[in-house]
Amino acid sequence: MGDVAVGARSGHDGEEHRGHPVDEAGPAQDSAVTSGNDSPAAGDGGPGDGQPPETGQGAGDGAPKAKKPRSFWKELPILIGIALVLALLIKTFLVQAFSIPSDSMQNTLQEGDRVLVDKLTPWFGSEPERGEVVVFHDPDAWLAGEPTADPNAIQTFLSWIGLMPSVEEKDLIKRVIGVGGDTVSCNKTGPLRVNGKALNEPYVYPGNTPCSMDDQGGQFTVKVPKGFVWVMGDHRQNSRDSRYNQSDKNHGMVPVDEVVGRAIVKAWPINRWGTLPVPDTFDQDGLTAGSAASTALTVAPQGLALVGVVPVVLWRRRRVGSAENR
Repeated sequence: MGDVAVGARSGHDGEEHRGHPVDEAGPAQDSAVTSGNDSPAAGDGGPGDGQPPETGQGAGDGAPKAKKPRSFWKELPILIGIALVLALLIKTFLVQAFSIPSDSMQNTLQEGDRVLVDKLTPWFGSEPERGEVVVFHDPDAWLAGEPTADPNAIQTFLSWIGLMPSVEEKDLIKRVIGVGGDTVSCNKTGPLRVNGKALNEPYVYPGNTPCSMDDQGGQFTVKVPKGFVWVMGDHRQNSRDSRYNQSDKNHGMVPVDEVVGRAIVKAWPINRWGTLPVPDTFDQDGLTAGSAASTALTVAPQGLALVGVVPVVLWRRRRVGSAENR
């Protein structure tokens, strides 16, 4: 009888399970050790056996637990830090605000106006063009004897990050009249001439003449060297510009390397908001030869900005679409 029992178990194990109760020390005990992917048979490993389920997970344990969001006050220093870094990058490479300290550019600009200066295009090789209003560093003591501003700590900090106009830097703002290779001349009261072409200057301060009748620099004929510009204020009889600095080391010229950027917008006060376009008189035939390349370079950054934005937009659209399909 013992031999028959052993043979039945080894050769007909399936029949033993279906037709006879299985002893606790028999094959059922051997099958208790299973891989992690095996599911227990019905009735095995259940609560009646006193064993916990092998998966160890409840009905809702499969979903990831939501992270508790940070409090606003913990995130505030991070947000402030990001804002400061962005402000510094914008001031350094893109746009900076400047305050107008005098009346030398009336009526185009008034004392106290705030202008935004484009600092991006020079990084792409663009140089000042005739008719543009530009900000430049003092090339050779043009501001000698001028009063120096004394800002408080808050003004200094805001100026440093570009949220307020610069008050400590030795900067000037004038209109570009001649660029490298141009001949600029004034005779008697005008008109002002560039390469022999007379300029029609409606931006000149009312009551002023385009040229000044004096022996201090109001009468001149100059040839602008390459890499320099000749600048003049719109308030011609109240502007110490290239005309009156011809005794300096650059003979009144401003090195292109000293130009911070082009003033593009009057941003403050609000009632004086407006752009600062190049006057039509600088577009006349024979005056703007050779400027097409600079114009193309001026436009290039906007195109590059557009190219840079496209991947970001596509990424955001894909992310939103994935969120909606969940």
